[in-house]
Amino acid sequence: MTIEVRVPALPESVADATLINWHKKPGDWVNKNENLVDLETDKVILEVPSPNSGILSQIVKEDGALVFSNDVLAILDTEASSTSSDTSPAENKAEAVIAPASAASPEKMVEQPASTAAQSLEAHLSPAVRRLIVEKNIDPAQIKGSGKHGRLTKNDVIEYLSDEPPIEQRPMPVSPIEPEKPIAPIEVKTVAAAGIRPEQRVPMTRLRAKIAERLLQAQQNAAMLTTFNEVNMHNVMELRNQYKGRFEDKHKIKLGFMSFFVKASIEALKKFPAVNASIDGNDIIYHGYYDIGIAVSTPRGLIVPVLRDADQLDFAGIEKSIADYGKKAKEGNISVDDLTGGTFTITNGGIFGSMLSTPILNPPQCAILGMHAIKERPVVENGEIMIRPIMYLALSYDHRLVDGREAVQFLATIKECLESPAHLLLNI
Repeated sequence: MTIEVRVPALPESVADATLINWHKKPGDWVNKNENLVDLETDKVILEVPSPNSGILSQIVKEDGALVFSNDVLAILDTEASSTSSDTSPAENKAEAVIAPASAASPEKMVEQPASTAAQSLEAHLSPAVRRLIVEKNIDPAQIKGSGKHGRLTKNDVIEYLSDEPPIEQRPMPVSPIEPEKPIAPIEVKTVAAAGIRPEQRVPMTRLRAKIAERLLQAQQNAAMLTTFNEVNMHNVMELRNQYKGRFEDKHKIKLGFMSFFVKASIEALKKFPAVNASIDGNDIIYHGYYDIGIAVSTPRGLIVPVLRDADQLDFAGIEKSIADYGKKAKEGNISVDDLTGGTFTITNGGIFGSMLSTPILNPPQCAILGMHAIKERPVVENGEIMIRPIMYLALSYDHRLVDGREAVQFLATIKECLESPAHLLLNI
């Protein structure tokens, strides 16, 4: 019996997807729920699991193809046995490296080449696990998987590494594992010979194309201005240093600066609701909730997962949510729902060393806050020159909806909340 492997129903906001990577080739054995192929949309990468076990008899859509919901991707032969394929099923564990000689004499066993066993196991690894194995130069066959059907997870690899000897003492992997093509860094070849001017043309990823489209849209469709201020981070840093140990012991998460900025932004948004609004045609939509987008840089580009009802989260809840999104982004598990919506965005260029920038709006939002690097600077306090940790803040806003006065006062409110964190803790 043959069955069709089809493109799953795409999210409502996604019209199509690009096929970027087959994990199997025709003739390979496939286990039920094993990831067959990766599809890239404007926002996320979707994995397409096999609906049943069998032999992949035909690939209908090749790498790079544009596909739509319910398109046929491949044909699967579910009546074929695993022995008719060159690739063993995952149930034949790679660490055992053995397989039955024939169905008629199961007691007779023969050795299976280690490279074949390793390749079988590699096919079941998620992109995040494959990248980690490549980076750490380890053999996946040596790790016991705790996931579904014995599949390796990122935590399995991390726990294995914690007990591993130094890298120079480890055996080489049975066979090399290539990192995911869309995530691999672009290396432009250069030639030292005079007169040679090398160029390299590569297709733009769906996410990069979407980012370009939205940034251009933001500049063309909004009257965007940016106002600046500076904030003395001394009190926040003192408070954080005093309580970060107890905070981590109780909540099992580190206390970062982002939770302070989220809380300060919410206080300012409550005071100036126009900054939390958006424009829809000739209407203004004032949002009675606070969904804060946190810009996250990934190997594929910038994404903005959203903290839903951030005003109802405490400091620990904010830090845990941000950490969860960071983990999901690294593992490629961010969903479309995670990226949908948002009423206000915060971006932190300071982690890359940025001193000052003008962040671009995230449509249809009308404002975005830019954080920057903290640097010690001389400031005057009570008539004396003091050295304090200073951060420049930038607020880009849509002048069609937000007046300059509101924008300046909004940023001044954030500054006040951060320089006197009692405002955030006592809700005053």
